[in-house]
Amino acid sequence: MDATDAFEPHSTQTPGHGDTYAPAHERTGTPAVENAPASPPAPDSGPAEAPAGARAGAAPGVSPGAGPGAIRRGARRRKARYAPRSDGSMRRLLPQALVVAFLAGGTAAFVAEDKTIELSVDGRPRTLHTFADDVTELLADEGVRVGAHDVVAPASGAALASGDEVIVRYGRPVRLTLDGHRRELWTTARTVDGALRQLGVRAEGAYLSTSRSRRIGRAGLALDVRTERSVTITADGRVRTVRTNAATVREAVEQAGITLRGQDTTSVPPGSFPRDGQTVTVLRITGTREVREERIPFAVRRVDDPTVFRGTEVVERAGRPGLRRVTYSLRTVNGVRQKPRLLRSEVVRQPRTRVVKVGTKPRPDSVRGADHLNWQGLAACESGGRPDAVDASGTYGGLYQFDTRTWRSLGGSGRPQDAPAEEQTFRAKKLYVQRGASPWPHCGSRLHD
Repeated sequence: MDATDAFEPHSTQTPGHGDTYAPAHERTGTPAVENAPASPPAPDSGPAEAPAGARAGAAPGVSPGAGPGAIRRGARRRKARYAPRSDGSMRRLLPQALVVAFLAGGTAAFVAEDKTIELSVDGRPRTLHTFADDVTELLADEGVRVGAHDVVAPASGAALASGDEVIVRYGRPVRLTLDGHRRELWTTARTVDGALRQLGVRAEGAYLSTSRSRRIGRAGLALDVRTERSVTITADGRVRTVRTNAATVREAVEQAGITLRGQDTTSVPPGSFPRDGQTVTVLRITGTREVREERIPFAVRRVDDPTVFRGTEVVERAGRPGLRRVTYSLRTVNGVRQKPRLLRSEVVRQPRTRVVKVGTKPRPDSVRGADHLNWQGLAACESGGRPDAVDASGTYGGLYQFDTRTWRSLGGSGRPQDAPAEEQTFRAKKLYVQRGASPWPHCGSRLHD
C-alpha cells in the first residue's frame, strides 16, 4: 500500500468529526476531553464526499491526469503536513508513532527515486530534479520536443540515474552551394563555422557568403562556399598557376594579371566555374568583316511540246542566275587565320528559271527521193561523223554543217549541233530534195558513192 494511499482518506474529512490524528493547530473550539462521548452524527449524513475531480490514490492538491512524477511530488508535500502530537496520552501516541514510522519509510522511498539531472537544450544547460525513469519521460515532463534531425544524448529511452547529463541539439537546415553544386543538408551546429566543420567543408582560403561567426537559427540559412582551387592559365606564350576561390573563369584570369580585350576569350566559357587542376588557354582574337556577292544557280523547267520531234529540246526561255550578298566574319586566333564564319545573307536578285520544250512529235522514217543516198559518207566528210561538231568560225554546226538560218528554214529549232543525229539527217534529206547536193560543194559527191 502506497504512503499516499494510506493518508488520502484524512484529506477529505472535516476537523472535529472523528479526526483523532489531526494536528493540534488544526483543531477548533474547546480541547477534546479524554473519553468524552462522541457527538451523534447529523441526520442523513453519509461518508465525507471527495472533492470534485479527485481520483483514488491521488495526493491532495494534485490535478487529475498528472504524471507519475507529479503524483510523487504531491505525496512528498502532503507528508510534510503530518506531525506527531505531544498531549501525553498513550492512547493517541501509539497510533502516531506508527504513522511517523510509516511516513519515514515512504519518504525514504521517494527520496531514492528523486534524481538530479543536468539538461542542456540547444546549448542552454540547467540542473533539475526529476522522478523520470528514462530520457523519453524526462523530455516529455519538461515539454522538450525532438524531431528526426535533432540529436539526443543519451538516446531516447535510455535509463536515467542521478548525476546524468542529457543533451538535446536541434537540427537546422542549410542550403549549401559548394563550388557550384547545391545541396540541402542538416546540421546541429549553431554557427556557420561549426556547421562547416560538422559538414567536413574545408574553409581555409575559401569564399563564404556570410561570416563564419554568424549564428544559425532554427529556420536555417543559405550558404555559398567556394573553396580555394589551383588553376593554370596559358596566355601570350606564358603559363601562370594561381590559387583562387573565384566564381568564374574570367575572374581567375583577371586574378592572374591577364586582361581580356575586344574579342578575346578563353578555351572554356569565361562564365563557367573554374575547377581544381583546370588548364585555361586565353585566345587572342582579331577579326574583320567581309562582304561577298555570290551567284544563285537557276532552275530548269522542262515542258512537253507536241510540235517538236521526239528527242529534240528547244530552250524557250533562257535562265539567269540570281545574286546573293553574303557577309562573313574573318578571324585570327592567336595569329592563326580561321575559316570564315557566315554572319548574314541577303538576296539581291532572284534567279530566273530556264524553260525547255521537249519534243514529243514522232520523227518521220524517210524522205522520198533521198533515202537511198550515202548520208553517212557525207557526214564523215563534213564533220568527221560528229553530231556536235562546229567549224572554226562558229557559223556551221552538226553532222552536215548547217548554218542556223538554213536549219530553221527546214523546221529545226535551236542550233543544229544540239539536235539528235537522226533529226540532223532528216533535215539534210529535206534540203537535198529542195536543192540537190549544192549545199555541200566539196563533199556532196560522197552522196553517190
